[in-house]
Amino acid sequence: MASDSPAGTHKDPVTGEMISKTELKRREKQREKDAKKAEKAAAAPPQAASKPAAANEDDLNPNQYFELRARTIQKLKETQSPNPYPHKFHVSQSIASFVEEYSKEGLISAGQKLDDVIVSLSGRVHNIRSSGNKLKFYDLHGEGTQVQILANVRDAEDSDEFISTQALFRRGDIVGVIGHPSRSQKGELSISPSSMVLLAPNLHQLPSAHFGLKDQETRYRKRYLDLIMSPGTRNIFLTRARVINYLRRYLDNLGFLEVETPMTSMVAGGATARPFVTHHNDLDLDLYLRVAPELYLKQLTVGGLDRVYEIGRVFRNEGIDLTHNPEFTLCEFYMAYADMYDLMEITENLLESMVRYLNGGSTIVKYHPEGKDGKELVMDFKTPWKRYDMIETLEEKTGVKFPPGDTLHTAETNRFLRDLCVKHNVECSEPRTNARLLDKLVGDFIEPLCISPAFITGHPQVMSPLAKNHRSRPGLCERFEGFMCGKEFCNAYTELNDPFEQRLRFEEQSRQKEQGDDEAQGVDEVFVDALEHGLPPTAGWGMGIDRLIMFLTDSPNIKEVLLFPAMKPIETVANTSGKEPGPAGQL
Repeated sequence: MASDSPAGTHKDPVTGEMISKTELKRREKQREKDAKKAEKAAAAPPQAASKPAAANEDDLNPNQYFELRARTIQKLKETQSPNPYPHKFHVSQSIASFVEEYSKEGLISAGQKLDDVIVSLSGRVHNIRSSGNKLKFYDLHGEGTQVQILANVRDAEDSDEFISTQALFRRGDIVGVIGHPSRSQKGELSISPSSMVLLAPNLHQLPSAHFGLKDQETRYRKRYLDLIMSPGTRNIFLTRARVINYLRRYLDNLGFLEVETPMTSMVAGGATARPFVTHHNDLDLDLYLRVAPELYLKQLTVGGLDRVYEIGRVFRNEGIDLTHNPEFTLCEFYMAYADMYDLMEITENLLESMVRYLNGGSTIVKYHPEGKDGKELVMDFKTPWKRYDMIETLEEKTGVKFPPGDTLHTAETNRFLRDLCVKHNVECSEPRTNARLLDKLVGDFIEPLCISPAFITGHPQVMSPLAKNHRSRPGLCERFEGFMCGKEFCNAYTELNDPFEQRLRFEEQSRQKEQGDDEAQGVDEVFVDALEHGLPPTAGWGMGIDRLIMFLTDSPNIKEVLLFPAMKPIETVANTSGKEPGPAGQL
């Protein structure tokens, strides 16, 4: 079978990366040296009984520790005494349930053990303390909770096996415990085991229990290790799950139907964004990863599904920064026989009630943005929220009168906006279209005003190719954007349902695309055909889940709220940081 490896490269058996033959030999020699050092350390005289378990191993570097630990586990696999990777261990209750049940006051006294109760728990060992080889204390962690294991040989069913099993355990191992609920002499809730079993060994040294995992790069690349070491990380993702669950229940209670739409399509539409391109081999066809589910959801509304929503991933081939990731989670819903004003009310009520649910009734959320000298931003989600009219606020902040709304698309207005940006040092890269220039001005003058949640309204039609024209202000459309902490979190409008006007808007977008704006949308004939069958008066809404979670969990970087954020390949990081590269191609 032909190899997929590049010519002249070999696979490192430990890291899995593809490297040169010379580099492979160098690493093998280094590992042999590390293994000899590890064996020498392991053969050293045993430490005093009061020392922690595996004290000598704690002095090894990570490579030495891995080599020694891997050899030990390989020998166990060969002898099966015991099997280090058993198939099953019966767990009678979770650690959280155990702590809740047996921590009740007066149930177990200090130094007491409930001999008539037997439980079996499992979890990961985070700390080991020894008092000789007959008494050891373990901190057992699981599901965000911990309990002490008070392992005394006097409680063991088989004392010899008990001692030999204890000698196998290291920090980070997953173990099973069968024993009795108890309390130590100092009154700490514990489990006193009659037997313990190794369920899955950890071959690597855990970071220090005292200092934890501090390196940000490692936390994002090895989220499993971050979750092991950082309770705060676990809490962020528990909150994320609660937010998504609350959002679903809120929409379901309003009579919305959750649906799923395609991830790939022949036209990248539904949002002004640069798409990813992929290829379908069987059809020999280039496709786009979706930038938004909007056009599909509106087709469903045409089909009679009056209230639909979707929560899922979208993909935008754009920059990565503190608030942007190339793939993110979006919620969009479409509500027939509603307009933008109905959705503003729904947005306010949704988020105020959600924050009260998360914060025990309070509407106040504090946020500490990165790079702001620790400045604290205080948001109040209590309704009603402040509303900023885009053109009126820009006129107020810049001190100039803007052209009439029905001329905001013209070349004259483009010159006006260019001059205004130069005057106020507002940077805008090419192509400097009217929409992009206006967006940059809004970013400098209006968005910073929105600390507590607020709405920006009164968008020009040139910025909103899918929104319905304003019913009383020519040249503007019925659209609002929600902002907090100066960042957008939602976007909504009264939907354009006129197929003739929609085609003209799409064609204008196509002209902008030809002029170099690769974020502009093209003409979607399928969607126009759907509109020709009749879309009822409808309002549509979209919200970025990840950015909302950032604000609700005081996370200054979007990578904190994504389990697996986009990262540069490790080789690229190694070339710029001087660190040894890890597995090839890892993101």
